[in-house]
Amino acid sequence: MKAIWNGAIGFGLVNIPVKIYSATETSKLDLDMLDKSDFSNIKFKRVNEKTGKEVKWENIVKAYLMEDRYIVLEDEDYVAASPEKSKILSIDQFVKEIEVDSVYFENPYFLEPQKNGENAYRLLMKALTETKMVGVGTFVLRESEAIGMIRPYNNEVLVLNRLRFAQEIRDYNDLKIPEKKAPKPAELKMAVSLIEQLSQKFDPTLYKDTYSESLMKIIKQKAKGKTAKAQKAKPVKEGKVIDLMAQLKASLQSPKSKNAS
Repeated sequence: MKAIWNGAIGFGLVNIPVKIYSATETSKLDLDMLDKSDFSNIKFKRVNEKTGKEVKWENIVKAYLMEDRYIVLEDEDYVAASPEKSKILSIDQFVKEIEVDSVYFENPYFLEPQKNGENAYRLLMKALTETKMVGVGTFVLRESEAIGMIRPYNNEVLVLNRLRFAQEIRDYNDLKIPEKKAPKPAELKMAVSLIEQLSQKFDPTLYKDTYSESLMKIIKQKAKGKTAKAQKAKPVKEGKVIDLMAQLKASLQSPKSKNAS
């Protein structure tokens, strides 16, 4: 793994030197885009709009368009914008993880302690485990400010979850949300029973990306000159639910519900 950030966690008056590594990798197939006419590979080039010539990465700079004029930014400008956040994630507060709604969660990263930071790293991980709290603070990652939430993972490593800012969450008031009408007591009781019957301890290993596996099988079949049998997707049932109680009862009697209990 390659580190994407090198700095320190600010924990009170203690600085813990760390490196940040991406904790995830995609399971999607890497598909190329081709020209339908002759299956030639589609290439994307960075082209100068005036000369029409391709520009190399090392000759590309970033700029902000202000009043019809570009203001070019240098590496030093990003650091100058917030020097203390470019290399330090200072924990501003400790909160209960349950208080952080999942809508704010973005990407997870692993934190690796650097030389002379091992003891403080273990101390913070143990203290967070004992108190069942998480540390929250801000830092600069890839030229933009981010909220970071630090928590123990498997009691072996600290994980940094990047969080969204509150202003990034869209307003849902324009959506057609059902009116705040209380459900029928019998239906609610049945729904709660169904939830309890399907309740299990969460095991992420039960869920796998089977779609990519199935797609790869089709790719291998086509490579051998075989044509995959097309299966139509099941149509989505639409319209008004006539008897919700009957559907709930049927759900409780289904094999899947019985096996979960």
